[in-house]
Amino acid sequence: MNASTVGHWIDGAEVPGDSGRTADVFDPATGKVARQVAMAGPAEIERAVASAAAAFPGWRDTSLSRRTRVLFAFRELLDAATDELAEIITAEHGKVVSDAQGEVARGLEVAEFACGIGHLLKGGYTENASTGVDVHSIRQPLGPVAVISPFNFPAMVPLWFVPIAIAAGNTVVLKPSEKDPSAALLLARLWQRAGLPDGVFTVLQGDKEAVDGLLDHKSIKAVSFVGSTPVAQYVHQRAGAAGKRVQALGGAKNHMVVLPDADLELTADAAVNAGFGSAGERCMAISVVVAVGAVADPLVAAIAERARGLRTGDGRRGCDMGPLVTGAHRDKVADYVAAGERAGAKLVVDGREVVPDADGSGFFLGPTLLDHVTPEMSVYTDEIFGPVLSVVRVDSYAEALDLVNANRYGNGTAIFTGDGAAARRFENEVEVGMVGVNVPIPVPVAHYSFGGWRDSLFGDTHAYGTEGVHFFTRGKVVTSRWPDGTRHGLDLGFPRND
Repeated sequence: MNASTVGHWIDGAEVPGDSGRTADVFDPATGKVARQVAMAGPAEIERAVASAAAAFPGWRDTSLSRRTRVLFAFRELLDAATDELAEIITAEHGKVVSDAQGEVARGLEVAEFACGIGHLLKGGYTENASTGVDVHSIRQPLGPVAVISPFNFPAMVPLWFVPIAIAAGNTVVLKPSEKDPSAALLLARLWQRAGLPDGVFTVLQGDKEAVDGLLDHKSIKAVSFVGSTPVAQYVHQRAGAAGKRVQALGGAKNHMVVLPDADLELTADAAVNAGFGSAGERCMAISVVVAVGAVADPLVAAIAERARGLRTGDGRRGCDMGPLVTGAHRDKVADYVAAGERAGAKLVVDGREVVPDADGSGFFLGPTLLDHVTPEMSVYTDEIFGPVLSVVRVDSYAEALDLVNANRYGNGTAIFTGDGAAARRFENEVEVGMVGVNVPIPVPVAHYSFGGWRDSLFGDTHAYGTEGVHFFTRGKVVTSRWPDGTRHGLDLGFPRND
């Protein structure tokens, strides 16, 4: 295999593609093609799923203590490989190294949670539920499952799902984004070094053909997906029609409501951090600041001052913000900025004018701040997925709440205030899955679960935590009686618990 081509990971080894199709993998900071990635065709899809299916019976029947030892070993290896993995992420995604390290750290939390999965897999037992009859419950793995992850978190999102699925006794086929495919192969090598048997974790590179192949394949029992809302809807419908269990996490338009009593300095810092971190390519990024009353003017001024001071450039140079993932995506985000200005928004900071600290022609767009945005503008209605922060001005808390609850998305939101009663009321009344109080990016810790409402989630189960364990297992209840020779005779009546 050409060393410049990223292949698949099947049966414990990196293998080339047989389809004859490849795609470019860019270094977003330079704009140059860094390598190619193999695009799976029918043969590779079948081989990958067959490997996972063949490995399932043995892994399912591996003792929980042995599976847990593999998880502990993987956790240690992942921790030691944080810098190496972060460098790969920065080279292919573009986010700054410190942000990539943070991504790995948050994924590591879920691996640590999976190390203690035994507590969540245990069932219940009732002796003498009926005379001489005992009842107990167990949770069992589903079989081979698919994880389809997005470009913006090539390590963290797979780590949301894979450790829990594997710890529960499933085998996993991961389909990473073709834009940044190499992190998945490092994860595969770490799993192998941790002692995971071949076939339990597989990496299938590719595009829509690979996705559809996994959604349709009869051996895949469940699908976890993270991506845009239209694709999440598609995955949910197609996989669901094929009889699979599905959790499909979609897009977002996260609002940060700022009340007049909020700490201005803290709030401005939070808006910039949450709006421009990872160049806005986060499903939990704050993209709308809802300024209530008189706080708007000083808040916009404070955000603008901080945004203008950010250093944009190559993420390997200690910059504050890196490039967007592709040139096409950068141009799409820039078009939204132009559309917002044409619609009447005030362009306070124009990221299209940024002069990046980088070599070559990377995919850069600097921090952008739009004020006086209204709900009918495309910069408000659409998920932009870039470093564009919109400010919507409202007169009251009630108006702010109605704005958030009327939005089609319900992924994350935050309120900034010094009023505990107002914060508590917001927690109760806002119709969003994840809520922050003076916390701009309220991503739950690993022992809770991640997921939104409305068009931000398709399927009933959130990611990781207890809900993640339930997603990757299914319950079984066993009712048993051991004859002692004292009860005989026919009785055609419905059984009663006596």
